[in-house]
Amino acid sequence: MTEKKHVVDARADADGDIKQVRFAGNQRFTSVEKAKDMADRGLVDNAHTVHLSNGKSYLRTNPDGSQKNNLDSLAGDR
Repeated sequence: MTEKKHVVDARADADGDIKQVRFAGNQRFTSVEKAKDMADRGLVDNAHTVHLSNGKSYLRTNPDGSQKNNLDSLAGDR
């Protein structure tokens, strides 16, 4: 069984849209598109993909009562 990944960092573009995430143990960032696919397949333990009725989707960390590990907060830690 494949060990699930854990999102630990994020990068946003100039508009504030999350474009990349970094998983624990990785030095490089992964595109948010690939991370959404991984989350849909159950390979990410602390995030899921939200699918909107207009066909768009976005990656979101699972609720845990902390805002420090939300993707927007992780991307703003620079």
